[in-house]
Amino acid sequence: MLTKDRFDFFCRAVGDFGVEHVILRQGGEELFRHDWIPEKRQNQYSISKSFTGMAVGFACEEGLISLDDRVIDYFPDERPKILTPEWEAMKIRHLCTMQLGFARPYLMGFQRQKMTETDWVKFLFEQPLPDMPGRYFVYSNAGPYLAGILIQRLTGGSLTDYLMSRLFEPLGIERPEWEKDRQGNTFGAGGLELTTSEVARFGQMLLDGGKAEGKQIVPAFWMKKVYDTAITAGDNQEYGMLFWRGRYGSISATGRYGQYCTIVPEKQLVIAMNSMDAGDDNLLEYVWTYLYPHL
Repeated sequence: MLTKDRFDFFCRAVGDFGVEHVILRQGGEELFRHDWIPEKRQNQYSISKSFTGMAVGFACEEGLISLDDRVIDYFPDERPKILTPEWEAMKIRHLCTMQLGFARPYLMGFQRQKMTETDWVKFLFEQPLPDMPGRYFVYSNAGPYLAGILIQRLTGGSLTDYLMSRLFEPLGIERPEWEKDRQGNTFGAGGLELTTSEVARFGQMLLDGGKAEGKQIVPAFWMKKVYDTAITAGDNQEYGMLFWRGRYGSISATGRYGQYCTIVPEKQLVIAMNSMDAGDDNLLEYVWTYLYPHL
């Protein structure tokens, strides 16, 4: 049994890494939480990718796209002038599994700061594609960015617009701010601003199979793909549909500086953490060491 003393011990252990909020939910109820500072909305960095993944799921359910559609068919004005077999083989599913065929990451934070290009879609289609999509995992912002752009073009609005009635409102989340590219498009790979409590609500919905208040809001077929997709990601890691897979059958949406939304179905567990200074330290190791054995 997890006691308050054990939870406090965990909080002391992670407190040196800039952790600002920890929320632990089990069995649909908030078990413990600790706030080092007053809660407010903040950049969730790559947790944003998982929200973009939800938009892909909705678009598939509504017949706007299919995971097996060719990416180039949705970008007629930017597609490469010389179509190679690699470009022709890139499918929407590859945008969600980090298997586009690029040899290196694109549109990462440090890269965007130095870019002079204003049309990031055109920029991506001008990059070499040396590998066949689906063969290798390369973590990058390119895939979820293109997925988000694709949905925005099909729907005529922002990703926020698209997700408001489908996801945010059913979760009780008021309209959030979301980073935009230099042409005003939502940046689907990062920059979504939420509180840790809102991230925890998202995690509870994932744990409940896409349901909120007993109502199915995320398509059941998409939740199955989220939980069942496993792509080898190197260093004994696996990746799914814009979620990391981890120990004990867990899935996690994670952000660069220590943002976590982790779901462990076998324990009916949701843990949401926000940090702004975790660096390379994997805070989930502290969860598995100090919390999990007592749950």
